Amino acid sequence: MLSVRHADQLEVRVNEAQPPNGRAEAAQRSILGPILAVTGLAVAGAAVVGLATSAILAAVMAKTIITPPAKRADDTRVFAVDLGRGLITLQRHRDSVLPGDYSFFFGNDTGHARVGAITDRTAATVTRRILAVDYGDLQAARRGRFSGWLYTGPDDLGFPWHSVAVPTALGPAPAWLIPADAAAAGGRWVIQVHGRAVRREEALRAVPVFRAAGYTSLLVSYRNDGDAPASPDGRYGLGDTEWADVDAAMSFAADQGATSVVLMGWSMGGAICLQALTRSAQAPLIVGVVLESPVIDWADVVAAQAIDRRLPRQIARGAVALMGSRQGQRLTGLGAPIDFGRLDFVARACDLHRPILLLHSDDDGFVPVTGSRRLADRRPDSVTFVAFTEARHTKLWNYDPGRWDAEIAGWLARLTQR
Repeated sequence: MLSVRHADQLEVRVNEAQPPNGRAEAAQRSILGPILAVTGLAVAGAAVVGLATSAILAAVMAKTIITPPAKRADDTRVFAVDLGRGLITLQRHRDSVLPGDYSFFFGNDTGHARVGAITDRTAATVTRRILAVDYGDLQAARRGRFSGWLYTGPDDLGFPWHSVAVPTALGPAPAWLIPADAAAAGGRWVIQVHGRAVRREEALRAVPVFRAAGYTSLLVSYRNDGDAPASPDGRYGLGDTEWADVDAAMSFAADQGATSVVLMGWSMGGAICLQALTRSAQAPLIVGVVLESPVIDWADVVAAQAIDRRLPRQIARGAVALMGSRQGQRLTGLGAPIDFGRLDFVARACDLHRPILLLHSDDDGFVPVTGSRRLADRRPDSVTFVAFTEARHTKLWNYDPGRWDAEIAGWLARLTQR
């Protein structure tokens, strides 16, 4: 089969050799006719193959987004560990060179260490201080992964805490309850909602600043996160379904004496909190919302992910269309289509009627900051936008804990004055 390019080249050659008479023109038509017919079939075939490939890629992308991962990949090579000097040398990449203190999970999550300041770096490696090895044999580690968690459980914070169960429509969802200091005890609660593919540990970093401001912290789990009961379809709703578990958490808080609630959402947890704010019967309890690296518009995020993977934009559009349609349910496994219009809070900015503190890094790397900036531009009356420059996704506290704590503490103080 001739390709389009070959057919074009042949046509050019025939045109160049064309004699100035009618018989030559007829000869040219007789030569080009079959060629153009074959070329047309080639183009049509390529279009069909292209459409099929795009559809497959869109389906794979859609299913990847909504399917909870079975495990997190160890994507960082360990080159050397010197426990005597307290140093570890790791593969250099965008996260491993960030300043600050971080978690380092290794050995397929059988081990956990905390790493701190960078002491040396080359074109391929970065050497950091080892702050602690919580469990596992770090000396034997060959690969691991970076995380902003730092803390592995509420014990690490040194505050009294309790394990509780939040009654949800799907069954009891485990949560951590960390009471406010007795001297500041009152009815103010913060409900912490973690992001996609992680768990409650993500939000432990926020407990100290809220506790210092007199808030009781409730760190919740939600459907399909590996701790809470799974939904019948076992798929993420990207906030369109998970908000119901936050609604249940607010009912639980009210039953335990909460008189006001601040919602804090991390990444996809931000989308969940915004759905709870605009759909929950408990919304009158909410006095404010804190968003850390949040998803403001999922279509924006999916498009950015396609670009990051060097995929055409139509793949992202196809993935969104599949997740948002009944026709796509057979491919995605979703129990119901996701309403992406309802998840777009740039378009729905006028529906937000509570003060919002929005913290996001310009180089997030996963959730583009564009949605956050557009929301802040549309609602300067209620949205306080705090930009970081190189903190990456959900690592703003790790990168600059002093500034992060100060921004939240100041916003909470202004919220109390209101």
